[in-house]
Amino acid sequence: MSTVTGKRKRMGKHISALKGKFEEALDKLEQAKPFAKSLYQIDVYQLAMELSCSSDGMSVLFENAHRFDHAGVFLGGQWEDLTKMQAPLVGGSLRSKQGFNSIIEVLSEMRMLAIAKGNHIHEGLSKEEANAFLNEVMALNLDLLFPPETEEGRILEDHMMRAQGLFEYLGQQLSFRAIGHQIVQELDRLSVQRPIMTGRILNIINLSKQLIKSGIADETRVSLEKYIQAADAPTPLSIDAADQREYRLRLENANEDDLLSEAEIFAKSMKETGLVSPYHAVLLRFLNRKNQDKIQAALDLSETGIAGFNANQQLIHDIIQISIYPETRQAVYGLARMLDRGVLTQEHVLPAIRRLFDLPIHAQVRQALTKFKNEQSAISLNGLLIAGVINILGQPLGVGQGNNPTCQSARAISLWSQHGIGQLLEYIARAARDNDIDMTFEGESIHSSLLIGGVAEAINQDLDPISMVLVPHLDKIYNDMMKRTLLRGEDGHKWVNPEFYGAWIPKGFINAIDQLTLGVTNYSAFVKLFYATHHPDYNEGYELIYPNPVGIFITNVHGDLLGLHAVSIQRIKKDPNGNHRIYFYNPNNDSGQNWGQGIIASVSGFDELEGEASLPFHEFVSRMYAYHYNPFEQGDTYMVEDSLVKEVEALARESWGNNYHWA
Repeated sequence: MSTVTGKRKRMGKHISALKGKFEEALDKLEQAKPFAKSLYQIDVYQLAMELSCSSDGMSVLFENAHRFDHAGVFLGGQWEDLTKMQAPLVGGSLRSKQGFNSIIEVLSEMRMLAIAKGNHIHEGLSKEEANAFLNEVMALNLDLLFPPETEEGRILEDHMMRAQGLFEYLGQQLSFRAIGHQIVQELDRLSVQRPIMTGRILNIINLSKQLIKSGIADETRVSLEKYIQAADAPTPLSIDAADQREYRLRLENANEDDLLSEAEIFAKSMKETGLVSPYHAVLLRFLNRKNQDKIQAALDLSETGIAGFNANQQLIHDIIQISIYPETRQAVYGLARMLDRGVLTQEHVLPAIRRLFDLPIHAQVRQALTKFKNEQSAISLNGLLIAGVINILGQPLGVGQGNNPTCQSARAISLWSQHGIGQLLEYIARAARDNDIDMTFEGESIHSSLLIGGVAEAINQDLDPISMVLVPHLDKIYNDMMKRTLLRGEDGHKWVNPEFYGAWIPKGFINAIDQLTLGVTNYSAFVKLFYATHHPDYNEGYELIYPNPVGIFITNVHGDLLGLHAVSIQRIKKDPNGNHRIYFYNPNNDSGQNWGQGIIASVSGFDELEGEASLPFHEFVSRMYAYHYNPFEQGDTYMVEDSLVKEVEALARESWGNNYHWA
C-alpha cells in the first residue's frame, strides 16, 4: 500500500472531529475584527492541512469553500483578489514548501470550484470563467492529476500529497472532456511554434496518454492520438515494434514500397507536428547506409532542399552518420528545415560544419554536453554538437532562453543563425574548443574567459546544446559591455547592441524612459518616430531587411508590469484581414501570451512563420520602451496622426505606465 493511500485511510477515521474543529475555526475567523484576522488564519490553515490528507477531508474543505472569502481566509495575502489569479502559477504554489503557500493554494482552488459549481456567487467571476480556470490549471499540471507510478511518486512530502489529493478531487468533480480539449489546445499552441527543445510538449503528451481512456470526446481523442503517435511511432512498421532493434530488423526485411511508405508517413507526421519519433532517426540512419535515394522523402524536402541535398550528398551522409540518433531525433526536423532554407548553398558554411566533426572539445564543455546523451548511447560529443548546430540553422526562431534571464543571448544566436551563419559557427567552434570567445567593443577586445559573472548568476540547464555552449560566454560579454556604458547618461543598449549583434543593427536608437529621471518623456515623439521608420504607410516604403532588436515591457493578463524583455521584430506586413501586424521573435520559449487589455500575442492564424508571434501594429507599439531605427530610412513624423498616438498612449498609460511618472 502506498504512503499516500495509507495516510489517507488513517486520516479518514478522524474526519468528523476535524470537520467540527475546522468549522469552529472558520467561525472564529469570521467573527474576528479585520486587524486581528491574521491571528486566526493560522488555525484554519493548520486544520485544512490535516483535512487535505484524505478525500473525505477535501470534501469538507469544498463544503465550506463558499465561506472562505467572507470569513477572511485570504485577507491580506496574494490570494485575496480572486480576479488576479493566474493558472500557470498554481502548480508552483502547490509544490512550494514555503510557509502555508501550498495549503492556501488548495483552499483557493476549492473556492474556485465552489464558484464553478454554483455554490458560491462571486461578482468578479462567473461560473464559466471559474470552470475554464480550473480546466486550464489541470491541463497545466497533468503530473499531479496523473502522478507517475514510481518510487519517487509513492514517497511524497506532505505538500505534494496535498497537491495530488487536490487534483484527484478536481478530477472527480470536473469533466475530463473539457480538460482534454484544453490539452489539445495547449499542444497545438506550443507545437506550432516549433521550439528546438520539445521537453515540455513531450511531457504533456506522455501525461495525457491516460486521458485517452477517460471518456473524452472523439474529436479530442483523435487529436491527442495524433500527437502521441507523432512522438512515439506513427508508421505501420514502428507502431507495435518492441524496441528500436526490432524496428531496424523490420526495415532490413521491408520491400521498396514499404520503405517509401515509412519515409513518407514519418515526414508527414513530422511536418504536421514538428515532433520527431525516435524510430524516424532509426529509419534515417538505415536509409543513409542502404537506400540514400529515399532520404529526400523521409525529410519531405522542397525544391530548394532537394537541390541542396543533391549538391552535398557526402556531407549530408556524414552529418546523419555522426549526429542523427534516437536521442537527437529532433535534429531530423532541423536537417529538413536547414536544407529547405538553402543554408548549404553558402560555400563558407560547408567547411565550418566539417570542422566540427573532429574539433577537440574543452573539458568543461564536454561536461556540459554529456547531459544530452544516455550512458548506453553511441553518439559522440562532436555528434551532439553537430546535431545542435543543425537544429539552430534549421530553426533560427526555435531558440529559447530556458529559465534564464538571457534573452539578449538567445536573440543573438537567433539573429546570427539567420544572417550571420559564418560568424555563429566561428563562435561555436571557439567556445567548444577553447571555452572562450572574444568580441570587440569600441576598439577594445573582450574575452569571455577573463570575465566573472553575467546577467544570469547561473545558467539553467534546460537549453539546447548550442545555447549550453554559447550562452555563458555571450551573457558575460553582453553584461561587461553594458557596464562600460553606465556613466553615459543614456541607455547603454544604444551602443552595445550594434557592437554585440553586429552590423545588422541600425545605429539610430530611442528610449521612452529618461535614464536620469526614470520617467516617461516625450512619448508622442517616441511613437511617431516608430511609425515613421517602421509602418509601411508612413516610412516612405522602406522594408525591414534584418531583425530589429527592441525592448518591451512584459505585462500579465491584467496589464500589470512584470519586467523588461528583449525581442526582435522579424517583419511588418498586412495580415490576411488587411491589418498591419508586427511579426516578432520572442526567445522566452512560449510566444503566445496574454499581456492584458485584450492584447494577446498570436502564434498562428495570421500568416505567422514557424517560431513567430504577432500583434496588431499599435498593440505591439504600446508595449515597447526602446528600439533601433535607420535615420536615413524614415518618413516624416508630422504625417503620423495624433489619433494613432493617443490610441497607443492610452494602452501604455493604463498598463506598464502606471509604474512610471509621465512628463
